[in-house]
Amino acid sequence: MDRAVLFNNVRGLSQGNLGVPLLLLVILAMVTLPVPAFLLDVLFTFNIALSIVVLLVGVYALRPLDFAVFPTILLVATLMRLALNVASTRVVLLYGHEGGDAAGKVIEAFGSVVIGGNYVVGIVVFLILVIINFVVVTKGAGRISEVSARFTLDAMPGKQMAVDADLNAGLITQEEAKARRQDVTQEADFYGAMDGASKFVRGDAVAGILILVINILGGLMIGMIQHDLSFEVAAEYYSLLTIGDGLVAQIPSLLLSTAAAIMVTRQNSSQDMGRQIVDQLFGSSKALTVAAVILAIMGSVPGMPHVAFLSLAAMAGFGAWWMHAKREEVKAEAELQRQTAESVETEQESEQKDLDWADVMPVDMIGLEVGYRLIPMVDKLQGGQLLSRIKGVRKKLSQDLGFLVPSVHIRDNLDLMPGAYRMTLMGVVVGEAEIYPDRDLAINPGQVFGALKGVEVKDPAFGLDAIWIEPGQREHAQTLGYTVVDASTVVATHLNQVLQSHAHELLGHEEVQQLLDMLAKSSPKLVEELVPAKLSISSLLKVLQNLLMEQVPLKDFRSIAEALSEAVVRTQDPVALTAAVRVAISRLIVQTLNGPDPEIPVITIDPQLEQLLLGSVQQSQQAGESGMVLEPGMAERLQGSLIEAAQKQEMMGQPAILLVAAPVRPLMAKFVRYGEQLIHVLSYQEVPENKRITIVATVGGQHG
Repeated sequence: MDRAVLFNNVRGLSQGNLGVPLLLLVILAMVTLPVPAFLLDVLFTFNIALSIVVLLVGVYALRPLDFAVFPTILLVATLMRLALNVASTRVVLLYGHEGGDAAGKVIEAFGSVVIGGNYVVGIVVFLILVIINFVVVTKGAGRISEVSARFTLDAMPGKQMAVDADLNAGLITQEEAKARRQDVTQEADFYGAMDGASKFVRGDAVAGILILVINILGGLMIGMIQHDLSFEVAAEYYSLLTIGDGLVAQIPSLLLSTAAAIMVTRQNSSQDMGRQIVDQLFGSSKALTVAAVILAIMGSVPGMPHVAFLSLAAMAGFGAWWMHAKREEVKAEAELQRQTAESVETEQESEQKDLDWADVMPVDMIGLEVGYRLIPMVDKLQGGQLLSRIKGVRKKLSQDLGFLVPSVHIRDNLDLMPGAYRMTLMGVVVGEAEIYPDRDLAINPGQVFGALKGVEVKDPAFGLDAIWIEPGQREHAQTLGYTVVDASTVVATHLNQVLQSHAHELLGHEEVQQLLDMLAKSSPKLVEELVPAKLSISSLLKVLQNLLMEQVPLKDFRSIAEALSEAVVRTQDPVALTAAVRVAISRLIVQTLNGPDPEIPVITIDPQLEQLLLGSVQQSQQAGESGMVLEPGMAERLQGSLIEAAQKQEMMGQPAILLVAAPVRPLMAKFVRYGEQLIHVLSYQEVPENKRITIVATVGGQHG
């Protein structure tokens, strides 16, 4: 165990885990402890080398994220340079009266060789470098960083949506989507960090000016008072050393500022900066030709340096000719390749196979298309709640219906109105509406106590009177008796209603097989005897679709399978099998319609009309047909009476249940299915023994 711990510690040290603490200790030591002149030379040289390396890495990086650690390196380099300034200031003020290399060879070289030993020239050069660094490079890079950070943050939601759209469309994998999302986040973090890092460089430039003034004044006082130097000697010694110290710090600072400016002005590209400059700046032979002509004209003017201008004109002319020739050669090669590719394609065209199934795009089982104003409703990054609402709708429907409702595929559609949406089932439009995403919908439930200002519409789900109101009117609308919901809830409720009414179309062979597989875990013998021994999956699917079409859930699938296993011996007719299943699960059906109430309020048909319907059904069965015949006038009166009775039941808060004889029930269920009111049709055999019937209306009489 001790060896393993020791090995991990050594490996962590070798991997640089202690690099940051050691660097902080070195910076602290340079600030507090005296540093010998030799060590100052080494550290100043290292600082210059680090700046050159950072600048070259920034030049050769293909995109900003390839050098994402640059803001941290900029901070560390700035802190180290300021610590070196403090250390060198201490040495200059302590030993500056000795002159020469009192503060190290590097400072002496920059103070004597670079500026020729003239401290006035040194001050001017130093100030020019500071102005270039502070006013030009740093200020421009800081502004670009600020704007880039702001625009990158504003563009994040759109980039995230683009990734999600490509993922939903199957253009990229989950891993690629994760990597692209990470790139978007890193890009925003990088430009935000660069916006702050530019402030370090500006502060460093200001600190350089202050340190120069303080060192010169401090050196003059120390040299004249403590070491009895004359003003001229003290000014020469301390000024040269101070200016050398300032130049040693400002040149790396200028290099790092240039590197920062290059990083924030880079564009994502597959080429490095040198290749981009050559391709874009000198990529046009016309520009070089015009430049050569202008230089030749300027060189011909008397008094101008003819050699310089004419030489550059000749070089520009030669470059323009060479680039034009190279471009023509590239065009010729491209044309030859195109012709070769066309000939190869022509030869292979006859051998290529026709379209395959991969070229056929399957339609979405459930689709939701939205206009561009509704896109934020499905974007979680913008606070959209529609996705979570749709997930809740699917979960609730799956629990109520007894099978897994397929997922909803959402996509934007620019052909729609900005605030419109459209629901599709197997590619066919089954519902559409226009909403206001920035408003709430106040729905009139039937009785309200005042009017509201807004856009009057019909509720998309149930066709009730409604008004789109401003969010500030929400509480007022609720006090008046309105039901107020947001735009996401409107879409989710509409989707729920559409899926419920088309539930039988969502059930297919795969879903039936899943139901059988789940039942086989608890009742394997039942499944083995039923499918496919007695009943095919297609016939079972038809029975289950009939149940869903009449709003009967499939939650008690075991009872359904047992009823089918018993009834399939007598008949294979899906309608008869459906009737047998309904009788077997009658308690579930009645509880779904009326709850646990012991009394069932029902609507009945006039006995004479019911006898007429029974006779019509029996004649059709004897003729080998299915159906019943009603006179148009009688059918119209019956439908009107049913609607009127159903509306009364709805006003009383009770379900509309039509009770008829068993042979008539399937046809009457089909008769009322497409009416304006939701009416459930039960047969006498489907009423459980523990329930009592209360007749609330009789329809179809002579005066009905």
